[in-house]
Amino acid sequence: MSDKVLMEVGQKFPLTIKRLGINGEGVGFYKRNVVFVKGALPGEEVTVKVSKIQRNFAEADILTIRKASKDRQEPICPIYSECGGCQLQHITYEGQLKEKRDMVVQALEKYVKPIAETVDIRPTMGMDNPWHYRNKSSFQVRKEGKRVYAGLFAEGTNQLLNINDCAVQHPLTSKITVATRKILQKLNISIYDGKSLNGLVRTIVVRTGIKTGETQVCLVTTRKDLPHKEELIERMLKIDPSIVSITQNINREKTSLIFGDETIVLHGKETIHENLGELAFDLSSRAFFQLNPEQTVHLYDEIKKAAALTGKEKVVDAYCGVGTIGLWLAPHAKEVRGMDVVPESIDDAKKNARNHKFNHARYYTGTAEEWLGKWKREGFIPDVVTVDPPRTGLAPSFIKTVMKIKPKRFVYTSCNPSTFAKDLQELTKVYKVDYIQPVDMFPQTARVEVVAKLTLKN
Repeated sequence: MSDKVLMEVGQKFPLTIKRLGINGEGVGFYKRNVVFVKGALPGEEVTVKVSKIQRNFAEADILTIRKASKDRQEPICPIYSECGGCQLQHITYEGQLKEKRDMVVQALEKYVKPIAETVDIRPTMGMDNPWHYRNKSSFQVRKEGKRVYAGLFAEGTNQLLNINDCAVQHPLTSKITVATRKILQKLNISIYDGKSLNGLVRTIVVRTGIKTGETQVCLVTTRKDLPHKEELIERMLKIDPSIVSITQNINREKTSLIFGDETIVLHGKETIHENLGELAFDLSSRAFFQLNPEQTVHLYDEIKKAAALTGKEKVVDAYCGVGTIGLWLAPHAKEVRGMDVVPESIDDAKKNARNHKFNHARYYTGTAEEWLGKWKREGFIPDVVTVDPPRTGLAPSFIKTVMKIKPKRFVYTSCNPSTFAKDLQELTKVYKVDYIQPVDMFPQTARVEVVAKLTLKN
C-alpha cells in the first residue's frame, strides 16, 4: 500500500518548492505526491490550487506567494505568461544559470549518481546580454476581420498571439515580420486559415546574419501563385536595406512542420552569408544553422578545448549535420571525417569543407555506427569522436560501436541532460568523465546544453 494521500482538482494547500523541473516549472511535494507549479521558484513558499491530476504527479496554479525567492523578477515580455515560448523570464539571469546547472545535476543524480557526486560540474556559461539573441524567427500568420496577425500560438491552444517585439528575437527579425504582415494586409493578400485550411500565406520566416548584416525573408504559402507579386517584393525591399534575399516556400500539407519541399527565389540571392568565428556559411531558407551564433562560438570553443587536439589526431564528427563542429576542429586535426543520415546536410558539409579549403575533412551519408565499423575493418580508428545528437540522445547501437572502437577521447555535446545522463550509464563502463560544462544557448528558456569530456579508462 502506498502512503500517498489522494488529491483532487480544486484542492488548495501550502507548498514549499524544492527545485525546477525540466520545463522550468517549480516542483514541490505534498504528502509524498509530486506537484508541478508553473511560475514557482525553488525556495519559495506558495499556496496552490490543484488544476490537473495525473497518475504520478499533479499540476497546480499559484494562488499566493507567501515567501518569494530572491531570484524572482518581473518578466519584461507583456505576453510572457500566455506565450510559453520562454519559461524563465521571472528569474534573474544569475538565478537562471544556477538553476540550469542544477537541472544537469538532477539528471545525473537520477541516472548516474556516482558521477553527480564526484565529477567537476562547472558553473553554466552565460551570455553578456541574454536578450534579443535569436537570429531567426518563424511567425505564423492569421487574419481576424481585416487585420493580419503574425506571432506564436498561446501555449497549448490554437489561439495566435500577435507579437510585435519578441524579447529573445534579434530586433531586425521583429521589425521585418511586423512590416511584412502590414504589407500583406495592405495588398489584401489571402491569409491561411488554420481551421478551413484555405488561404495562401501561412508563415513569415526571417533570418538575419548577425555578423554579415544580410537578411533573408521567406514567405511560406499553400500554393505557388502569389498575387501582387511585384508590388509585394518592391514594398518588402523598402523595409530594411539588409534584405538581400526574398524567397517563397510551398507547403500544401496540413502539418505543424513549417517548410514544404519546394523553395522559389523571388528576389536577390538564394542564400545569405553568415560568419561563425573564422568560418563562413551560405544559408538557404531551409538550411539548419545555430539560432544563437554568439553563444555557439563559445560552445564550439568548449568542444575544441575538450577535444585537446595537437594536430596529429584523427577526428570523427558523428551526427555532423552541415559539418560545423568538425570544421571548427579541422585546423587542429590531422584528419576529420563526419557522417549524417540526411543527404542534403552531407552535401552542405562537403561544400563547406571545400569552401574553407579543408582537404583533410571528408563527409559521408549514413549512420555513425555503420561507418565506424567499416573504417575499423579498413584500419582507421579515430583518436577523438565528437557528438552533438538530437534530443533523443545517442542510438544504443552507436554507443556499443564506440565502446568497441575505443577512441581515446569522446566529446559529448547534448541539448537534453536526461538523455545525456542515461547514455553515460553505458559509456562510463569504458570512459571516465573528466568534467561537464553546462552552456546557456537559450537564455530565458528552460533549455540547457552541456559539453562533457570523456577519456578512455586505462
